[in-house]
Amino acid sequence: MRFLRQMWRFLVAVQLLPALESGEETLVGGQAVLEGVMMRSPHAWGIAVRKPSGEISTHTEPLERLSEKHKWMGWPVVRGVITLGHAMTLGFRALKFSANAALAEAPATESGKKIEFSGWLAAVNVAISVGFFIFMYKFLPLVAATELKKVSPVFGEQVIFNVVDGVIRIALFLLFIWGTSLWKDIRRVYEYHGAEHKTVFAFESGDPLSIPEAQKYSTFHPRCGTSFLMTVMLISIAFYTAVPVYTFWARFGIRIALLPVIAGVSYEIIRFAARHQGSLFALMTAPGLWLQRITTQPPANDQVECAIVALNEAMAVEAQRGGELVIA
Repeated sequence: MRFLRQMWRFLVAVQLLPALESGEETLVGGQAVLEGVMMRSPHAWGIAVRKPSGEISTHTEPLERLSEKHKWMGWPVVRGVITLGHAMTLGFRALKFSANAALAEAPATESGKKIEFSGWLAAVNVAISVGFFIFMYKFLPLVAATELKKVSPVFGEQVIFNVVDGVIRIALFLLFIWGTSLWKDIRRVYEYHGAEHKTVFAFESGDPLSIPEAQKYSTFHPRCGTSFLMTVMLISIAFYTAVPVYTFWARFGIRIALLPVIAGVSYEIIRFAARHQGSLFALMTAPGLWLQRITTQPPANDQVECAIVALNEAMAVEAQRGGELVIA
C-alpha cells in the first residue's frame, strides 16, 4: 500500500517537475521533492529528505557545467534549452531518490527484497508524464479551439484561434495546479517548495543559513519554475500565431517542434527579469509569481531544515571543487 501511494505521488510530482525546479548554471537554485529538497550550485547538487522515522537522508554529487566544456552551449537561447534539459534530468533523479528514501523503511517483501523504484518503473512514469503533458497542453487545447471554429468563423482567424488555444491551455494548467494542491501529499511538496525559496533568498541575501533567518523571507521567487512555465505559455501564443499553418495536424506538429525554441526564449526572459525587476520583461513574469501562491506554501521549521541541509551539502562539494557563485 505504501509503495502504491508513493508511486502515485511520484507520478504526479514528475508531472509537476517543471513548476517545482529552477534552472540556472551560475546561481544557486533548487527543487522540492517528496518530503525534502534538492539544492544545486554551479558545480554540485545535494538533497535532503525526511524519512518517516524523522531522520534526514542526504546525498551529494558534483556537477559538470556543460557550457564550460562546450562554448556553444552557453549561447543565448541555446543555453536555456541545455540548462533546462540538464535541470529536468537532475530533478528526475532527485525525485527518484526522495521516493526511495521514503520506501527505505518499508517492510521487505516475502522474498526479502527491499521495495524501491527501479529504473524501468521510473522510465514508465516519465513516459506517462510526457504523454499526459502532450495530450493535456498540446492536443486537447488544439481540439477545443478547432471545434470552436464550427461555432463561428471568427474563431478560425489566425490570431484569435491561437489566443483561444492559449487561454484554454493556461486554464487547464491552472486547473491541474489547483487540483493537485488539494491533495495533502502534494500540498506538502508545495510547502517544501516554499522552504527551498526561503533558503535561497537567505543565501542570496548573505544571511546565516538558519531556520529563523530563512523563515523571514517570502516563498515567492522570480526564478521559480512556475514563473517559467507561465512565461512559456504566454510566449507560445505569439510563436504559434507567427507560423502560417492552418490544418489540425500541421498546427499540432508545430506545437511540438517549437517547444525547444520557446523554452530557450522563455529562459532568457526569466533570466533577464530576475536581474531587472523594473523592466517590461519582469511584468511578463508577474503571472508566474501570482501562481506561486498555489505552488509554494508556508513551510514548517523542519521543512526549512531540510532545505538548509541540502544547500549546505551542495555548498560543501562546491567549495571542494573551487566553484565560483554569482549572487543574483
